[in-house]
Amino acid sequence: MQPDAVIFDWGGTLTRWHDIDFHAESLALAHAVVESDQEHAVHAEALHRANQAVWGRSRDHQQSATVADLFTEAGLSHDPELLTHYREFWEPHTATDPQVAPLFLTLRDRDIRVGVLSNTIWPRAWHEDFFARDGVLDLIDGAVYTSEIPWTKPAPEAFLAALEAVGVEDPARSVYVGDRLFDDIWGAHNAGLKAIHIPHSDIPVEQYGHSEGDPDAVAHELSDIPGLLDRL
Repeated sequence: MQPDAVIFDWGGTLTRWHDIDFHAESLALAHAVVESDQEHAVHAEALHRANQAVWGRSRDHQQSATVADLFTEAGLSHDPELLTHYREFWEPHTATDPQVAPLFLTLRDRDIRVGVLSNTIWPRAWHEDFFARDGVLDLIDGAVYTSEIPWTKPAPEAFLAALEAVGVEDPARSVYVGDRLFDDIWGAHNAGLKAIHIPHSDIPVEQYGHSEGDPDAVAHELSDIPGLLDRL
């Protein structure tokens, strides 16, 4: 019995994994700070600490956040129009894996809904811009970005929101694909979905959760997924 939907993680799953210079990220983010006499490097350090706090709440309490919440956590005012440096910092890390378009087309040909569920602080428009740039936006039936909902993975509510976004009701007839054993595999199983692990990401130790899921299958390439679905 083929699934009704396959939902995908984004970073490290639909994109290739990249190691990130978080100090450089904070410096780019600090360009958006306004109305402060402190030096740029001081802003960056405050934002780095805020980033760790926000993602810590995501990991430990499944509490979602937005880019604006980073500045609030850091006690800084910002202008969203000045986030261009931050977005440009991330742009090289957003390329969609070349295997994604053929995979999505194969799933749609099999009448399987295609969805995305991403733990992210970015607005939907950024993600859709990246998908549109790479020619896959129109191949996605529904997407949930946690910046728009109260929860992050592995909360079951996040997975159920993704199923609703693609028009599927039964978690047992759905599969989640991701690179993280806590957020993606353990979380998907907790929500009643089957789970496929893509183990090609070097997850930082501080991002590990309290549990590791045991996947139903392992895909070493995205192109493995149609065959794995036949055997689940």
